[in-house]
Amino acid sequence: MEEVRVGDWTLLRRLGEGGMGVVHLAEDERGRLAALKVLRPHVVGDEEARTRLEREVATLSRVQSPYVAEIIDADPWGPVPFVATRYVDGPSLHDEVTDNGPFGGADLRRLAIGLAKSLQAVHGAGVLHRDVKPSNVVLDGMTPVLIDFGLARLGNDTKITRTGFLLGTPGYLAPEVLGGEEPGPHADVHSWAATVAFAGTGNAPYGSGHAMAVMDRVRRGEHDLTGLDPALRISVEAALDPDPLRRPTLGALVRVLDARRAPSAAATAAALTAPVAAPAGVPPQAQAPATQVLPPERVVLADADLEEEPPLWSEPPVRPRVPVGERLRRWTLGLGLLLLVAAGVAAAPVPVLAGLALVVAVLRWGAVTADGHRSRREARGRKRWYDVPHSFVMTPVDLFVSLPVTLLLCLAAAAVGGVALLIAGVAGAPHWQWPAWTGLGVGLGLALGPGSARLRRPVRGLLNPLARTGGGWLLTAALMLALAAALAWSLRSNGVQWAPLSEAPWDLDWKSWLH
Repeated sequence: MEEVRVGDWTLLRRLGEGGMGVVHLAEDERGRLAALKVLRPHVVGDEEARTRLEREVATLSRVQSPYVAEIIDADPWGPVPFVATRYVDGPSLHDEVTDNGPFGGADLRRLAIGLAKSLQAVHGAGVLHRDVKPSNVVLDGMTPVLIDFGLARLGNDTKITRTGFLLGTPGYLAPEVLGGEEPGPHADVHSWAATVAFAGTGNAPYGSGHAMAVMDRVRRGEHDLTGLDPALRISVEAALDPDPLRRPTLGALVRVLDARRAPSAAATAAALTAPVAAPAGVPPQAQAPATQVLPPERVVLADADLEEEPPLWSEPPVRPRVPVGERLRRWTLGLGLLLLVAAGVAAAPVPVLAGLALVVAVLRWGAVTADGHRSRREARGRKRWYDVPHSFVMTPVDLFVSLPVTLLLCLAAAAVGGVALLIAGVAGAPHWQWPAWTGLGVGLGLALGPGSARLRRPVRGLLNPLARTGGGWLLTAALMLALAAALAWSLRSNGVQWAPLSEAPWDLDWKSWLH
């Protein structure tokens, strides 16, 4: 039988296949064995994809760990592109558990620690595995070895995603990945926990059945850990948390599971369930064309580093501190808007107040709709196909819900405006100034009255981006000044326009007007 060669490697037999290519047992001229993956044409079909593969391989080649089947050869530019990794002559974790039953005791703890250390090594090279599952863990004796790491990054190629290719197995992917978010190190922690749960129970933690049903259980966090060793259950449950920011780090998991200083169940619960103060927020995930870089401060690579007590929890995001200059620009725009309301009411009180009430009702209605949409997505999982139709159907309901508080806010603003009018009258201000003082009071009432939070939020959403840069702020301030000048000119030229009233309310003969 004629030998089949790929590069310097002779293909001996086929080991399996996946979405990225076919894996063969191969041997080179020096007698080294490797698991050689011949990549499918649709994965690296053009120069851009091959360049990405070359960068990916260059990064992954730096991974050196007994728990990882590291890359030993690759040729992204050959007629048949391939990647060769260290060959481990052992069964996959999936096959071992299926044939011989689940792990337990020290063997399960050793497996969990080894798998966590393998992910630390991969993260230390600056990439995510993205597809941790029992079939991607091979047993070298009792040592777990992670295979097929990092190459899933190629799946972001649009030629693959357009064909409906799913990166990973639904029961082992983190809920945020299923929701369409870019995965972070937290996603690999979730996959670690799901894989350890399978090893300790013999069953996938989110059950079986149709992929959509499994993914729905993953999003909801409905896992079944029945039969899992209690010594690991607390750690696995913490790592399966649907909220990625509540999952422990890999370093914390290794520390609490290390057999040399394994804590009691109570100590483990205290370590993995009590929030720990975290440093400043999570840095954004830097993404190169082919490699996703992880924040270096999150990587724990050696046992010696574990003595430094890495944080148990992923750092929560914090709001960036707004510079003083930007805050001043925001305040000036807010003050300018308030003065515009006063000027508008001074020039044409009745139509401006009626229009203002309509704007308040619409903005609060939109805020209620947005809040309801957000809460439903959080409760049911992100990016459901029916989110938009459901929000459309709920829109009239949201209007009905928002109206009582909107009416209360308008009445409160009218009351504040009335107080301002009374103060202006007592202070002896000219009659033509009374509407301006009333408008100022109405504006303050709308900004601070009951239910005003859902009014301030959309207003801030409009003004804050304009205040972010000096140019945007200057342009907005100039427009406000121009509008204020136009209102002042109208007031000076035409006086207060009381239409549809014939004159000021305090000058009307109310008895004859009513008749």
